[in-house]
Amino acid sequence: MQGELLALVLLHPEREYTITELAAEIGVSPTAVLREVDRLTGGGILTDRKVGRSRLVKARTDTPLYRPLSDLMSVSFGPMPLLTEALAKLDGVRQAYIYGSWAARYSGEPGPPPADVDVLVVGDPDPDALFDLAEDASRRLRREVNAHRVSVEAWEARTDDPFLTSVRERPLVRLNLDLET
Repeated sequence: MQGELLALVLLHPEREYTITELAAEIGVSPTAVLREVDRLTGGGILTDRKVGRSRLVKARTDTPLYRPLSDLMSVSFGPMPLLTEALAKLDGVRQAYIYGSWAARYSGEPGPPPADVDVLVVGDPDPDALFDLAEDASRRLRREVNAHRVSVEAWEARTDDPFLTSVRERPLVRLNLDLET
């Protein structure tokens, strides 16, 4: 529960959450969330404020702890593990990559968490199944997931296609779909 709470708040640092929202998002009782929030605010990881009877909680981004903790949450609970698990189960997927801003963050480029996740799927998965997978991942990550499909031949060929050229010129993070879960 602590990992899911930290991932939710640290990977959405621009957002404030009520205790009730956090409990509903994570699927635990408000009392359990309240205890954890008390520990995390006491440790300087989260900050809170009262608005009427509500307690609003958000990530503290002004401490040396924020960057390494958000990186850890991203690698443990973020797009990479979630998409790896989902795409490994989808028929027709030969390779998959995260590209764009998330790949840049995974590669060490500084910046805020991106608003969306760009995924390149190499192979011939069913387009409807891929769309459904992206929609489910969007709900679970609480940010839009854009899945772009290309054939194995197009990916492996030398091309002057502007899209593939731009994807190849920027950081790419290959998802290890062969991992046993």
